[in-house]
Amino acid sequence: MAKSARTPSAMKRHRQSLKRRARNRAKKSMIKTFSKKAVAAAEAGDKEKALKYMRVAESLIDKAAKGSTLHWRAAARKKSRLMQKLHKLLGSLKA
Repeated sequence: MAKSARTPSAMKRHRQSLKRRARNRAKKSMIKTFSKKAVAAAEAGDKEKALKYMRVAESLIDKAAKGSTLHWRAAARKKSRLMQKLHKLLGSLKA
């Protein structure tokens, strides 16, 4: 059984961590959603939609890395892997 916070400052920190966790999960979920949409559009052969979703995903990843939601290296890795998938599906991309 987990210990619960007892002091007022610990209780406040716990409340803050729950809010931060919800916000971070929402940001990560949005990144995954737009990355999947970009790949799905590329698989369907729609280059314009794929580029549009890729740009949105890239922007969200950069914003998450700017805060403390994603580590900057994890963000770079996510962007790199997304680009690799799209290049493989669509050939050479001009972003």
